Amino acid sequence: MLDGHLRLDILKAKGVAEVVCLIATEDEAFTYNKRVSRIAIVQEHRMILKAVKQGVSEERLARALNVNIANIRAKRNLLVGICSETADLLRDKHVPLNTFVQLRKLKPMRQIAAAEMMVAMNRYSIGYAKSIVAATPSDQLVESKRKIGLSSEQVELMTEESARLDRQFKAIEQSYGADHLDMVLAVAYLASLLDNAKVVRHLAKYHADILTEFQKIAELPKAA
Repeated sequence: MLDGHLRLDILKAKGVAEVVCLIATEDEAFTYNKRVSRIAIVQEHRMILKAVKQGVSEERLARALNVNIANIRAKRNLLVGICSETADLLRDKHVPLNTFVQLRKLKPMRQIAAAEMMVAMNRYSIGYAKSIVAATPSDQLVESKRKIGLSSEQVELMTEESARLDRQFKAIEQSYGADHLDMVLAVAYLASLLDNAKVVRHLAKYHADILTEFQKIAELPKAA
């Protein structure tokens, strides 16, 4: 038994006689916890909804998860005011609860754009969400009035910066596939060159610095 001791105890308590398991075929002396993907908040929200629908009280859930009941209610209502496309984009991301509070201030199309930016930048913090809201034009906000303590000039500057980042993001998104393919082909070509002993000897003799860089690049796929 390498991992899942608590799950096993729960299954025993429920009287479950058989369960699907992963069998370790390697002789490894470490826990498999490092290979576990922690549950994302959207998935947790859906689990709570399912439990409540099946008759489990919020109080019982709070006790079982050892959290405040207010936390259970907040997660239960997580996607209120969030469009389905945004929820789908963030379904497997570890997003702070209050980031969704900020996203609710945006109209659906802006919500989707904000979620896409978060995914592209791999940034889901409350501060980042607030900056997106602050840079959003009034006509894309659920409530047009802002209470963020910024002057109109600062808001205008942030709006322009947000629009510029949106354009850059879309340009990168369009070229990413081709750029990635070019990089993979280039790395494969370098690796094939370095398999040639004559090429390596020549580079080692006349261009040792270039050889070092080529070797680093050729190792990229293995590192990934």
